[in-house]
Amino acid sequence: MKKIGFSGTLDPITNGHMWVIGEARSIAEEVVVFLSENSTKQPKFSAEERRAIVLESCAERQWDNVQVVIVKSDYTARVARKHGLDYLIRGIRTTADFDYENLIQQTNVEVIGGAKTLFVMPPRDLGSVSSSFVKALEGPVGWNWTMKKFVPGPAYRSWILDWLHKEWLSLWPAGDDAAAANAQAWFARMTGADAYGGAERHYHNLDHLVHGLAEIRAWSANTRPDKRDIDIVRAAFWFHDAVYAHGAADGVSNEEASARLWLGSGLAADAAMADEVAQLIRATDHFQGGAVSHPLKDIMLGVDLAILGQDEEVYGHYARGIRAEYGHFPDEHYNSQRGQVLAHLRSKAEQRQLYVDRWFADQYNDAAIVNMTRELALLGS
Repeated sequence: MKKIGFSGTLDPITNGHMWVIGEARSIAEEVVVFLSENSTKQPKFSAEERRAIVLESCAERQWDNVQVVIVKSDYTARVARKHGLDYLIRGIRTTADFDYENLIQQTNVEVIGGAKTLFVMPPRDLGSVSSSFVKALEGPVGWNWTMKKFVPGPAYRSWILDWLHKEWLSLWPAGDDAAAANAQAWFARMTGADAYGGAERHYHNLDHLVHGLAEIRAWSANTRPDKRDIDIVRAAFWFHDAVYAHGAADGVSNEEASARLWLGSGLAADAAMADEVAQLIRATDHFQGGAVSHPLKDIMLGVDLAILGQDEEVYGHYARGIRAEYGHFPDEHYNSQRGQVLAHLRSKAEQRQLYVDRWFADQYNDAAIVNMTRELALLGS
């Protein structure tokens, strides 16, 4: 078969969709993805954005025989025929899917004279994966790690950037055009290659941002602190690892450099908030933190260390990310240094001193001990 089509809204495209496209590639020389621009739906991404995500997802797998056509105000099966395609391919996950797709197939062929449909059944691990399923994951602590398992990389990155963008804009009060432009410019900078979006950011990256901000959401929802305190912690978390290098440069720690970056951003609503956020960032600095106090320091540290108390799979992501960030060290040196850090942190957890704030201690202390003990064993410590 020369060509076959695959259709859908693909908001977002999932690994289930990618599997169907892969099956289509196995039976045809070329695959045309017909992307529906359905006016009755309210997708997260525009048709052009979804088209780009699909193409990037295919390129990531080196599938160069896939093209994407946006369908506007027409039947996909009829558009497929106009493009010279006799067949579409669809995945069937359940009997409900079959009943629905069978009705669509009859309409496509008998009513509008469009392309016929071939049906394939996905493997068991993709049987429940749909765009609706993926959308429902967003929000709770760790949602990003779960979503990551079900969508291709470009779709995941686009989704979390959209989520982060909303989080970012909600921090800054509505102002004039110059303030809005400044906020947008700083978002691009913070999520770009020179900060959390950098290729060498294996742990202190966009995932880290999403996880920490979700932790702040959970903390604030359950403890109901003052809104200003919430915003100070959120702003400090955005900036606390904005500058991240191995070792201090010119005697300036990463945290101090990040605090200075924040102060130069012009994002704060007032001078008092600017100073408080900078002070909170400095309070988490290993070099000067002991000498810098802030009433929200325990919250900030709880958010940052919450990763230690996640489930085994998420902790594994974290541990591998830390190893990758220190990939320039040989195993023997890394294992020794990492082992010392973990032993110190585990000791604090055993003494109930790792999470000073009770909310984080109750959530994560015991699991953190288990996780660090397991990693220490793997390190041979």
